[in-house]
Amino acid sequence: MQRDHGNRMGQGLFRRPMSRRGFVQRMIVAGGAVVYAGAENYNYVAAQGKIKLTQWYHQYGEAGTQQAAQRYAQEYTKANPNVEVDMVWKAGDYTTALNAALLTAAGPDVYEGSPTVAMVKAGQCVPLDDLYTPEVKADFNPTNLKGETINGHIYAVKMIDDTGCLYYRKKQFADKGLKPPATFDDLMNLAKELNSGRTKGLFLGNDGGISATLTLLPWSAKQDFLVDNKIVFNTPQTAATYEGLKKLNDSGALLTGSPTDWFDPSAFTQGLAAMQWTGLWAMPGIKKAIGDDFDITPWPAFDANGTPVTFWGGWAEMVNGKSKNIDAAKAFVKWLWIDNATNQKDWALSYGFHVPPRISAAKSATPLQSGPAKEAADNLNKYGKLTPPEWDTAMGTALTDAVSNIVKNGKDAATEVAAAAKKCEEELTREMA
Repeated sequence: MQRDHGNRMGQGLFRRPMSRRGFVQRMIVAGGAVVYAGAENYNYVAAQGKIKLTQWYHQYGEAGTQQAAQRYAQEYTKANPNVEVDMVWKAGDYTTALNAALLTAAGPDVYEGSPTVAMVKAGQCVPLDDLYTPEVKADFNPTNLKGETINGHIYAVKMIDDTGCLYYRKKQFADKGLKPPATFDDLMNLAKELNSGRTKGLFLGNDGGISATLTLLPWSAKQDFLVDNKIVFNTPQTAATYEGLKKLNDSGALLTGSPTDWFDPSAFTQGLAAMQWTGLWAMPGIKKAIGDDFDITPWPAFDANGTPVTFWGGWAEMVNGKSKNIDAAKAFVKWLWIDNATNQKDWALSYGFHVPPRISAAKSATPLQSGPAKEAADNLNKYGKLTPPEWDTAMGTALTDAVSNIVKNGKDAATEVAAAAKKCEEELTREMA
């Protein structure tokens, strides 16, 4: 499933549910009036005399996803005749509608997103610790559990894991004697080498890679953002990575102005760019367009002291603390995203490519057992990173603005990073009060 990826779900940067087109991602990251979907977006099931649960999804772009979500709801009702599930497919700005709905008593019982400290304080999600028996907990990657845990409690169940890949043409690299980049300088040199006429060397997004690489660049230099409730990104190494992005933009080798952004593979498949950073979700479309003439690699280490990296994104399911049927809602979440391996693999791999969060489900997922898909799944487990729930929208915005000033306006990187860190420290103090 194609995703928005600037916030925590996509890049792991902003801790709020993503608006799919609002970035697929800002995965990146609130107010607004609630605009309830019309009849065309509701799959209503009468629940007279029964428990009725309302479940919200954002609008996925892959064909068949809406029908699959409705089928899961119907399967649950068939297995549990006393419970009807009203599956709501939210078109448009999912994040704004959800944030506003959660402020009311009429919000969804079950919804997808990612827990934040503010949501926990407002009672908009409930702990789901009782769904995680020792056996279940051991079957989720610790990174997933960390991303859904606040103050020692787990507030969500991961539905899909998303990750990013640098795609390139195998034949083109072989013909030119090129190798995948091991460092950021290698990537910049490759982009220049492959930049010719109509085809640019690299596509990182129409903003020059600011959204797509905001977290990747510091991570690739072994830097982080928020650790043990402390802002830790104000370092010379972090500033150097953003200076590198400025140099890459100034090189003229980056594609900007593409008809679609980095989360869509069209720039790569249509020959607008020789290389593109996009998601694992795009792999089926790439294979359909160009066959097997592609390979992938993670984001390269920034330098010899760095590390390859990719984002650990995706979507998780939560239960609204204001629901009148919390126990029934939790039982539905458990059935769908913990007990039902068949539907988990269907959701992750039948409409786009994602990694099932359950370790056992991922291991038995045939499409992830060979080729570039296996390499991407292995890279996720080896190099995947995400920001913690305490990293919120305001922090992400402060850093984005700083990097925009560096890349677009030529501002001093160290000064901008320090100013962003100060704003983030103030926001963290407010958040934790």
